[in-house]
Amino acid sequence: MNKQFSNSLDENVKNLNKLLDIDKSFDLIYRVMEIGGRKICFYFIDGFTRDEIMEKLLESFQKIESTAFPNTAYEFSKKYIPYGEVDILKDEQTFVKMLLSGVPCLVIDGYAEILAIDFRTYPARSVDEPEKDKVMRGSRDGFVETIVFNCALIRRRIRSPHLAMETFAVGESSKTDIVVSYMSDRVDKKILNEIKKRIQEIKIDSLTMNDESLAECLYQHKWYNPFPKFKFSERPDTAAASILEGNIIILVDNSPSAMILPTSVFDIIEDADDYYFPPITGTYLRLSRFIIDIAALILTPTFLILMNHPEWIPPSLQFIIIKDPINVPIIFQLLILEFAIDGLRLASLNTPSMLSTPLSVVAGIVLGDFTVSSGWFNSEIMLYMAFVAIANYTQSSFELGYALKFMRIIMILLSGIFDVWGYVIGIIIIATAIVRNRTISGQSYIYPLIPFDAKQLLRRFCRVSLPRAKSVQKNERNNKN
Repeated sequence: MNKQFSNSLDENVKNLNKLLDIDKSFDLIYRVMEIGGRKICFYFIDGFTRDEIMEKLLESFQKIESTAFPNTAYEFSKKYIPYGEVDILKDEQTFVKMLLSGVPCLVIDGYAEILAIDFRTYPARSVDEPEKDKVMRGSRDGFVETIVFNCALIRRRIRSPHLAMETFAVGESSKTDIVVSYMSDRVDKKILNEIKKRIQEIKIDSLTMNDESLAECLYQHKWYNPFPKFKFSERPDTAAASILEGNIIILVDNSPSAMILPTSVFDIIEDADDYYFPPITGTYLRLSRFIIDIAALILTPTFLILMNHPEWIPPSLQFIIIKDPINVPIIFQLLILEFAIDGLRLASLNTPSMLSTPLSVVAGIVLGDFTVSSGWFNSEIMLYMAFVAIANYTQSSFELGYALKFMRIIMILLSGIFDVWGYVIGIIIIATAIVRNRTISGQSYIYPLIPFDAKQLLRRFCRVSLPRAKSVQKNERNNKN
């Protein structure tokens, strides 16, 4: 039951201390003092409060005389609290939510309301360049784990009154803050309302994995389709550009990345670096990324098929045929290396930074030389798998990289078991998984390919000049309206 406050400070403090179980938490602090002949009590969390502002407030409170107390808490806030944002709280549930969010709260004897004075601060790291989303050219600031700072990084880039940032709280226990950001004059209202409805209907104890937990709650897609439904970015410039294009950005507190939606496969492959270079260079980078992703998907299965049918290899490509003895079947070599690469990747994540370089050298020598000389692997297969491992990092989406990996493994297995027909079936499975996929808005995952839109498809592959792109986007929005 959501209990209302009384006029008695002693009664309010007793109930709140019991509700918070305050004696069991060292960082939940309450201070009872007296100003102007009336008792007050400050509630705050140690580490979330700006000490200098707290000191100034208490100094100003000591000057209040007993005859100068206003009749209401609202009048008291106007007269004696010049710092921070002030909210008037009337019930215990709202008080607990505000306090545990880090907002200091002031209880005054004689008032049936509590003042929440927002002069909190959060521990945060600097907004340095993200480790995952490296920048070739452009701004080198990145999102951090504090949602207020992340919103400020977007506000800094979009100084428009149409930029909206709506806040929600998700999780029965965690009460995790979520911000939905969009341009009110450009966003698709139907998609926006659907997303807000889904967020409000989420029934979960906590968002343990932050944005990934939220993504699984927003879109409960079929588990066997690995292609990502969201684009994640740690770069504020990417998030701001997506908002200006009419997309929706979701920021989750404690997460250093933004969720961009709705998202197609072309949006995921696209990179902000394409727009930091001239159009011809940006087009080259974009096309290279597409071609490398496709090559990484089909290279090893195609090589397996050709090794099973060497007569299909033209004379000009006879050099790709393995000359050395094959001690382990090619399909097993490919599968072992697929898992070995992931093993090295996981090991590198848990290796201390001071040891990463020497261990990488050792691993490279062992896998690159000794495994070939021992007869476990052939050098040609090591070469192709090295290309595949590197190609996964040509785009920033880990989710898309693993989706391509899973599909490649399926093609290798089918090609090894059913030969050419298995290869064809693998291609069909991949095409079906992509075509039948849907964005969170229910639209085609491969638009503008299906449904076909020639102009939009050309823009996906070719980086047009920014003035032209902006004019096209403006015309499209006007046509929709």
